[in-house]
Amino acid sequence: MNLFGNFFRRLKQWKGFIILVCLSFIAIALRPAIVSSQTLPNFPTDIQGYWAQQCVRQMVKQGVMETFHDNTFRPNLPVTRGQFADILIAAFPNAPDVRRYLEGEFDDIPEGYWATTAIHQSFVTNFLSGYPDRIFAPLKYISRSEVVIAIASGFNLYQPSQPADFILSGYFNDVEKIPVYAREIIATAAENELIVNFPQIREFRPNSLASRGEIAAFLCQTSGDSGLVPPQYVINENNFILPPEFLEEGNEKNNLDFSLQFDTKKNIAETTTKLIANDSFLPISFQKHPDRNSDTELRGVWLTNIDSDVLFSHKNLETAISRLQALNFNTLYPTVWNGGYTLYPSAIMKQEIGRDRDPEPGLQGRDMLAEAIAIGHGKKMKVTPWFEFGFMLPADSEIARKHPDWLTKRIDGNNIWLEGGVRERVWLNPLHPEVQQFITSLIVEIVSNYNIDGIQFDDHFGYPSDFGYDDYTIKLYRQEHNGYFPANDYKDVEWIRWRADKITGYMKSLFFAIKAAKNNVIVSLSPNPQEFSLEYYLLDWQTWERMGLIEELIVQLYRDDLNKFRRDLSHPSIQQAKNHIPVGIGILTGLRQRFVPFDRIKKQVNAVRREHLAGVSFFFYESLWNYTDESPERRQAGFQELFDRP
Repeated sequence: MNLFGNFFRRLKQWKGFIILVCLSFIAIALRPAIVSSQTLPNFPTDIQGYWAQQCVRQMVKQGVMETFHDNTFRPNLPVTRGQFADILIAAFPNAPDVRRYLEGEFDDIPEGYWATTAIHQSFVTNFLSGYPDRIFAPLKYISRSEVVIAIASGFNLYQPSQPADFILSGYFNDVEKIPVYAREIIATAAENELIVNFPQIREFRPNSLASRGEIAAFLCQTSGDSGLVPPQYVINENNFILPPEFLEEGNEKNNLDFSLQFDTKKNIAETTTKLIANDSFLPISFQKHPDRNSDTELRGVWLTNIDSDVLFSHKNLETAISRLQALNFNTLYPTVWNGGYTLYPSAIMKQEIGRDRDPEPGLQGRDMLAEAIAIGHGKKMKVTPWFEFGFMLPADSEIARKHPDWLTKRIDGNNIWLEGGVRERVWLNPLHPEVQQFITSLIVEIVSNYNIDGIQFDDHFGYPSDFGYDDYTIKLYRQEHNGYFPANDYKDVEWIRWRADKITGYMKSLFFAIKAAKNNVIVSLSPNPQEFSLEYYLLDWQTWERMGLIEELIVQLYRDDLNKFRRDLSHPSIQQAKNHIPVGIGILTGLRQRFVPFDRIKKQVNAVRREHLAGVSFFFYESLWNYTDESPERRQAGFQELFDRP
């Protein structure tokens, strides 16, 4: 702490001033009941010697929390979300309404439920929110991280003064257990001394259930009375330990001046910049890419092996790429992983199933990917292989037969998923370490052996949200949740979030594996819109983007309705991402039995341009001018008009 002492002394001065101004401004509105109440009930009989007994007494004295009929407090009991809502409105009775509560906001609150009013009030004051599908889950026990998030949300404490991971790593030893989506708000709460950890100050235990005593302690920290909770359990600057990566021998970060003086918020921001001044320490999405010209519009197309023979001969490939180049397309996304096979010669697959590529005759005796790269680069086009199937496999694939333990399944034990309602698929378990090793080896093989510009994934890099009830996943979940089983409802928000965070963790390790193999290969993603990807495939690409794990984003917006298409373009997830990385839009040009008129394509391209996005990519090559009710000549002329210059 000596190295960082001045920083925190000044930070504390600044933080205290800002908090004083902000909280004084809303003091009347957010004054906790623990200050104003004059009630003096009997003190609980079971808290003598309890680590937070002073705080518990104050909560009971002020009527924020009640004792049981036998005058016990039972500080170690967990608390449901409905009970916590009731506690919150008692603690902050004058909190202002900041949002509306609509009739039928939540479908799972029974008529006449005792905490209905408290739930409504905690919602409109922004302390508590619901889950997807209009669920509040009033009977669900609340976790420690959820309690902190609720309190910080009510006080509008969302943005930490420094990068969240830096703050959290300095305070906690179990940072990896903190949900990615919650890290900024929890880091902000830590900066504002709202977090209490007993018995180990550096163990946050975010997923553990919050006890009545712990909730009392968290609420006491909002009162400003530093004597209610023993200071050795309160997160503050005295607990901060500079993360080890900032002290490594020979690390350039050692040359930074940690003894700078901090008098204003501006100085704090400037020093944070110095701490991460070297580009190599920033998320990749915030680094400069001199080889990427932001003024060049993305004009891509996916090349498939389904309903198309474009990949099945050198002649077909050369003809297609030449035609695309003549129409000023500049990026190719050829599929390389489909149907349980690679479409290039793979030593990994040869070892795994005895066959090095898809048995399609047109792929034998040649290296399709090497040809696509040579032809594409020869015409100054970028080539980014598309790892299309991700964790999905045909049900009868060799890998599925050889490794049944690698597959995930539904709660009823069924592992078959119907693609398009017809084709039987199964899903590799992204959480299984052997699956991760297999998929990583395939991707690193591509990155290492080919001169590619990037590697692209899509929603198949998650898995359907009704899966995840395999033995491995359940065992892992129980290990992290005190023996509890996952929810039977696969849409349970905590269950969705836990699986999504695990996939995010794997994506982080894969990202660094890719960069270790070849640093200039970009990581591209072509998912559905964020809500759909997360709810249906457990793929939280917005978090991936914020973490710097993707460097090109192409959101698939396959819409017939132009108004819906425009609405999706304006979604905050897209608008925010475009400030960090190139964001394009995937546009459907047709399917074998689904005609898309060129006029719609043109309007969608122009809508993308009006949003100042990076460009577009079309699904798929064959439907650019085949599989249509319009002549190839007319369609090609239309693209020539759209892309009238390189």
